This record gives sequence, C-alpha cells and structure tokens, in this order.
Amino acid sequence: MNTHLSILSEVKAGNYKVLARALTLVENSIKPAESILKELDSNINIPVLGITGPPGAGKSTLVNAITQHFVAKGKRIAILAIDPTSPFNFGSLLGDRIRMANQFNNPNVYIRSLATRGALGGISAKTIEMVDVLKASNFDLIIVETVGVGQSEVEIAGLADKSIVVLVPESGDEVQNIKSGLMEIADCFVINKADREGADTFANNLKKIVHQGIKTIPILKTIADKNSGIDELCAWIAKPQKTDNDRKAFLFAEKAWKLIQHKRMQDIDKKKLREKIQAALEKDGFNVYRFADSFGEG
Repeated sequence: MNTHLSILSEVKAGNYKVLARALTLVENSIKPAESILKELDSNINIPVLGITGPPGAGKSTLVNAITQHFVAKGKRIAILAIDPTSPFNFGSLLGDRIRMANQFNNPNVYIRSLATRGALGGISAKTIEMVDVLKASNFDLIIVETVGVGQSEVEIAGLADKSIVVLVPESGDEVQNIKSGLMEIADCFVINKADREGADTFANNLKKIVHQGIKTIPILKTIADKNSGIDELCAWIAKPQKTDNDRKAFLFAEKAWKLIQHKRMQDIDKKKLREKIQAALEKDGFNVYRFADSFGEG
C-alpha cells in the first residue's frame, strides 16, 4: 500500500498519532503531503465553525465551553487554533492553550495549533489544507479559532460554514470602526463576559447596527467561564446550515484561489526579491509595477 494511502486510512480510523503526523507533513509541505491532499474528499460534509474576534474577548474559554457541551453529548471535536507568531505576541500559544488544558486528555477532543509565521498568503492555504485533513478523520465538528480583527477574519469567512465573532462589552468603539467588515464575516455575534458593566447597552447598540445590514445575525450573550449562555449558543451551532449550490461554488472558488496563489508564490525568494529591488532603486525612473511584472523573468 502507498504511504499516503496507509496514512489516510489510519487518519480515517481516528488514529490521533497518525493524524498529528499527517498534519505536520501538510503544514510543512513534506512528502507525501501533496499525495495525501489529492486523495481527500473535499465534498465531505463535516461542519467547520470559525471563531474570531479581538484579543482578550475570551475566545479560548468560549471554545472550551462549546467543546465541553458537545463532548457531553458524545460528539468528537477537533480544534485548530491559529496563532499569529508576531514579535508582539509570543505568549499567545501558551496562555490560550492553558485555558483548554482539561480537554487535552479527552479521547473525543483533538487540539492542534498552527503558527502563521507571518507568511504572506501562507496562512489561508495551510489552514484550508489542515482543516481538510481533519475532515478526513470524521469529527462531528471542527472549530477554527483565530486571534485579532483583520485579515484572518476574512479568511475564516471563506473557510468556515458558520463564523462567530466574539466581542466584549468594551468593544463599542471597535464595532463602530470595523462594522462593515464584521457584518460580512459574522453569522453570529457573541458578547462574552456579559456580566460586565455596559453589556446590555452594548448589545442594544450592536442590534441597531445589525438591523441595518442585509442578513439577520443573531446576537447572543455568554459568560463562558461560568458556562452561562452556552446551551443557547450550542443550539445555534448545531442547527444545520442551508448551503445553496451558488454559495458552495463561491466558497470552493475562494479556497482554490488561495491554494493556487500559495502554490505560485512558493518559488519566490524574498531575499532575492529585496536584492533586485535594491539594484532597481539605484536606477532612475523606478516603477514598482513594471518591476513586479518583470520579476522572475531573468
């Protein structure tokens, strides 16, 4: 039997050790990663839940509470936590995962972190690939958690079947500034730490903003560390998502676009790019568009 087929059969059988190996091969583009990916059934219907929002909103605590809810019902859950490894955020991996520590020994829960490494165009392609490997292992739900409000949210919207944006009562100004982007991303807003002052006012203001949009977005309040509001949130998560063929084709086109983009960018050497830019800048009439057009030709 081919190596990639034997890895896949173990992944499908729920062997976490082999699943971890398969994810490492895919994350680092090590053979037979490409063969593994090409054998996957991309149409497999396992729900992917995206959870995103600003740092400090309590996303990991919320993920932990959601996981406990579904595990108690006998479900198998996979969590892919995306850690932006920037010079300012060294602590994110350790701090966030400690909050999920009680899940590590649970046989029905699989947790994996993915460092973005600041790779341009790399995060979304790798996230797509790793989620598809997790889908092959027949989990009941895959949760993808990202940090921050920015590019990662947009990518999650194209990857997840449902996207939750987690906010806290203090997020008021933030919502005003980024409301149009958030409206497109969110299928549900969760106001976590809802026992804090100003939670009701914030929820009402958010409802007013949401009502101006095209789609109806539920706004739910939770206190994740006290397990409050989790049942209602999980009932929304468990509700089957109606995906029409047009949206399905659109989402697959987004995925394919990112994978093609990532593949084409792989051969570009950034050091060589900088050296060529340096040389080009010394000449008169430098134009970055002409430069980009000719880069790689010689």
